[in-house]
Amino acid sequence: MKRGTHAGLKADGGFSLNVMTEEEFRQIHLASLEILEQTGVFVEDDSPLDIFSDGGCKVDRETHIVKIPPQIVEEAIASSPEVVPHYARNPEHDFMASPGRFGFVNFTEGIKYNDPWTGEYRDPTKKDVGDVARLVDAMDEIVVYDSAIAAMDCPQETYVLHGVEAALLNTSKPVGCEAIDTWELDKCVELAAIAAGGMDKLRERPFIGFGTCAVSPLKLPRDATDVIIGSARHGMLNTFVSMAMSGGSSPVTLAGTLAQHNAEILSGLVLSQLTERGAQFVYGSSTTAMDLRYASACVGSPECAMIGAGVAYIARQYRLPSYIAGA
Repeated sequence: MKRGTHAGLKADGGFSLNVMTEEEFRQIHLASLEILEQTGVFVEDDSPLDIFSDGGCKVDRETHIVKIPPQIVEEAIASSPEVVPHYARNPEHDFMASPGRFGFVNFTEGIKYNDPWTGEYRDPTKKDVGDVARLVDAMDEIVVYDSAIAAMDCPQETYVLHGVEAALLNTSKPVGCEAIDTWELDKCVELAAIAAGGMDKLRERPFIGFGTCAVSPLKLPRDATDVIIGSARHGMLNTFVSMAMSGGSSPVTLAGTLAQHNAEILSGLVLSQLTERGAQFVYGSSTTAMDLRYASACVGSPECAMIGAGVAYIARQYRLPSYIAGA
């Protein structure tokens, strides 16, 4: 089992990055609670509306707006596990996401591919998925294989399943899946259960996980809620990400963007915990600033780094493992 390099130890001196004070975090937290209680989030599908309603949230069926009381948010934070194991088919590649530890994972999901042998820039194939999975499997620096590229040569209705199959056949590390609805998620779980030798064995050591994201500002679309609910019910971990752009789909200020980002992630956390108390949840971020000249996301920018540091700090205050995108 790998626990990752230790980071974030407090020290009296030396270099450190303090993106916010504890009081500033408290103000962002309170602002997020106010957003969730007063403004609420738009929830597209009826099934999650039922879960929110049964859990004590205020649901407007006509507008699909869910308003979440602060105590329900606090309960969800408290019930979410602090340590989230990322199991692998080979136990030597198990990775334990725990406080103060970090590891690296490839990002998702490329729709174009630079062929390393010919130099051609083209659509990726299922064979390419397997090749990339084998590359990740050989790299000690990467602890989880996430769906790096899509198997674009397969039918659109099933290309996600083909990608999962290719990954499972070519890496013994934990595998991230890109399912976007209940049917795809269930089928991904079935594939993994076959590889594990049965559903019971997969539940004991779930070596696949799922990821989805909110639509900023403050929307939980059907694909996101399907994955959140399905992951919780199957006992698989879920990484929930906001992809807000400061100055575009979120406030231009760092504090405003973090407050909105946090509200979006907490809404997903609440849905996860109301579905299955104690469900494994990773606090995710692909939030950055918008380039006001080109209306594009600034990834790898100083603003992205500052937002990522802020998100990591917030997740640590909640005792939640975090997933921060951007390099």
